[in-house]
Amino acid sequence: MKKSSFTFIVMLMAIMTFAQKSIIKTDQAPNPIGPYSQAVEANGLVFVAGQIGLNPETRQLVAGGVEAETAQIMENIKAILREANLSMDNIVNTTLYVKDLANFPKVNEVYGKYFTGNFPARATIGADNLPGGAGVEIAVIAVRGPRRK
Repeated sequence: MKKSSFTFIVMLMAIMTFAQKSIIKTDQAPNPIGPYSQAVEANGLVFVAGQIGLNPETRQLVAGGVEAETAQIMENIKAILREANLSMDNIVNTTLYVKDLANFPKVNEVYGKYFTGNFPARATIGADNLPGGAGVEIAVIAVRGPRRK
C-alpha cells in the first residue's frame, strides 16, 4: 500500500470516529424553540442545550420567579439526561445565565439541591436578556462512563 493511500485511510477513519453524533430527544422536556436539538452526544459527551423554565406540556414559562424556573430547568435537564441513560451525577460542567445577578443566591440554592457532592464545574454569566422572558437559562455537559469518586 502506498504511503498516501495509508494516510488517506487513517484520516478517513479519524474523521468517521470524530464525526459520529447522535441526537437526544424526549417528550418529557420542552421541544426546542428554535433550530437546535435538546441534546447531542458525540464521543461520550452529552451537550444539553440551554434550558429555560418551560413546562414541557404547555411550552409556557412556569410562574413563580427564578426559583420555580430553576427547578423546572433542572427537571427538564434530568429528563433529557434520563433519555440518554445518564443522570445528574454524569454532569461535568454547567453554564448558568442569570438575567439579574441579584437573584443568583435564589438560583444557586435550588440548583444545589440537584447535586450530591462532587459538584460539576460551573460558570455563571449575567445576561442582559434571555429567550421567552426567562430569568434563568442553564446548559450542561455530561460524560458517559464510570463515575470518579
